Amino acid sequence: MSSESSPAPTTGLHVAIVMDGNGRWASARGLPRTAGHKIGARTVRRIVEAAPDAGIRTLTLYAFSADNWKRPPQEVSQLMRLFRVYLLKETDRCVSNGVRLTVIGRRDRLAPPLRMAIEEAERTTAGGTTLHLRVAVDYSARDALLRAVRHVADGAPTREAMARALGAVDHDVGPAPDVDLLVRTGGEQRLSDFLLWESAYAELYFTQTMWPEFGADELQAAVNEFHRRHRRFGRVEAVAG
Repeated sequence: MSSESSPAPTTGLHVAIVMDGNGRWASARGLPRTAGHKIGARTVRRIVEAAPDAGIRTLTLYAFSADNWKRPPQEVSQLMRLFRVYLLKETDRCVSNGVRLTVIGRRDRLAPPLRMAIEEAERTTAGGTTLHLRVAVDYSARDALLRAVRHVADGAPTREAMARALGAVDHDVGPAPDVDLLVRTGGEQRLSDFLLWESAYAELYFTQTMWPEFGADELQAAVNEFHRRHRRFGRVEAVAG
């Protein structure tokens, strides 16, 4: 590790977060799991607001994985309803703060009202330049890779072509920059099928803090830890004589 922090890239960091621990946080307090998801939505707001000051220009949040459909139907229904309410409530705030919102993942399994809310939020916030907020819903990195391979099967199988294809199959506005820092809250230490291609050289940061209690200070601590690390990308550091 380096003893000094290095400056953020001029383009800003791409930070991805697995927002884990909502249900466990609620259960530990004798509350229904859905209460944890509601509090977790408030955490999203404060992290989005704090991200630019932490040098983040792209923020990808893992809101609902393809495997989350296996959860109890009532919980899934509440999550989808909460996500639609979040879009309706937060779109104007995103515009005011210069946040561009896009949703990545499949859409064919989402209810029409939610798809309409996603499309409207994306249209309304398209001019944002301060932060690109990407929310992963019904997302699976493995499935996205399989769909992307079909797109490049007849063309040159380059990394650039693959990145473009991933953006296309996941409804993104274009190839996202590689993930610099991947954060997971809630104490677990795994990727859970999240941004596997984009995170090839991501620095990983795991915290015991449950998502409802994750705040701007811990986000900054994660970014500070990122800047203390040496990223060699396969190279060997020069050895002093």
